Amino acid sequence: MFVVIAGILAVVGALAGAYYFAMRPVVLKIAVGPPNSDDLKVVQALTQAFSQSHASVRLRPVPTEGAGESAQALAAGKVDLAIVRGDLEVPKNAQAVATLRKNVAVLWVPPAGKGKGRKGAAKITKISQLPGHKVGIIGRTPANANLLKVILHQYGVDAGKVEIVQFPITEAAEAVRNQRADVYLAAGPINSKITADAIAAATKDGGVPTFLAIDLAGAIAQNHPEYEAAEIPAGAFGGSPDRPEDEVKTISFSHHIVARRGLAESTVSTFTHQLFSVRQQLLSEFPLAAKIETPDTDKDAAIPAHPGAAAFVDGEEKTFLDRYSDYIWWGLMALSAMGSAGAWFAGYLKRDERTINTTLRDRLLEMITIARKSDSTEELDQLQAEADEILRNTLTCFEDGAIEHAALTAFNIALEQFHNAVADRKLILMSMPANLQRTGAQLRAAGT
Repeated sequence: MFVVIAGILAVVGALAGAYYFAMRPVVLKIAVGPPNSDDLKVVQALTQAFSQSHASVRLRPVPTEGAGESAQALAAGKVDLAIVRGDLEVPKNAQAVATLRKNVAVLWVPPAGKGKGRKGAAKITKISQLPGHKVGIIGRTPANANLLKVILHQYGVDAGKVEIVQFPITEAAEAVRNQRADVYLAAGPINSKITADAIAAATKDGGVPTFLAIDLAGAIAQNHPEYEAAEIPAGAFGGSPDRPEDEVKTISFSHHIVARRGLAESTVSTFTHQLFSVRQQLLSEFPLAAKIETPDTDKDAAIPAHPGAAAFVDGEEKTFLDRYSDYIWWGLMALSAMGSAGAWFAGYLKRDERTINTTLRDRLLEMITIARKSDSTEELDQLQAEADEILRNTLTCFEDGAIEHAALTAFNIALEQFHNAVADRKLILMSMPANLQRTGAQLRAAGT
């Protein structure tokens, strides 16, 4: 009984542990930056949405100084996910989960007007005219400076002949308003408020800014797979007249949500499913959430897709049975082994009872021979009392499981033979004169 109870408790404990392990939320650390950026705000909103919906995968934001630092954190294995910039060096252990947003490069020249430098700046209409001029870059990340150098290189412009100055995002509008550069570069989503405010600051005194088209965007994309040819639609930055008045060719790059290689496929698949499920809930507060797209699952993609994300995109997500069928099968095998071991252990504990019962059965067989030779009813009565005790012991062993039904059947045959021997001998003794009984008893006693 104790073995059975222990086995049941072990099975219940194993099932409870397996259920807890399978159903507990998985918390993924995600690196994102810089502080106060739209990316961080979107991740914080996702974190809150997952928590409120009691999702099986949760997020723990790890703020960084920028996309480059986030990539380093992923490469070092300090986080599970990271938001990286596609035109920066992507860690070798990174695999794409989703495209968070696409960014475009915007080059514009403030309108001509009063003020030092305005007149010369207004004459710039092509990228090839940038040598000898100052280009102001919105944001201090080195990635934007590298982006400008890629563009200049494609046009054969020596970057050393272009003065490059970078402004913090918080000072961008003021820097443009104070004419601290001849040309400005901003990189961000088409609907970026930072870019729109900077362009608007350049037109406070009237006039229309000149947007520099990157006509060689296709060639840049061919030489640098991390970039794509794109277009800025007319009126993308508001204003009257529209800014820009016509479509402008440019290049784009993406911000990706990447996972470290080795992160469980089921976990990434679940996270990807949750991400696109809550995307619509964030649109009112974060319009950028509408730009979240599935990753490129082609084998030659710039960032290979994580198998879990690819399974979601291709509709090949594994079901519960697909994920845990091996565990279930091994669990059943383990339970079977536990049952066999329990049965063996129970039998081992009852080996003494079986040995005693076997001895008593042999004694019962000896008593059959004794009963057939007995010369007194008193001796037969003693044998009967002993047989009753053996019967009581045998039934107790059977109830305890020490002996099986077949052994009990064999004992019953022996007991029946004993009763027949006693009954037959009593009939013989009853028909025999008393003096003969005494003589027979004396002779056997003398012989012994």
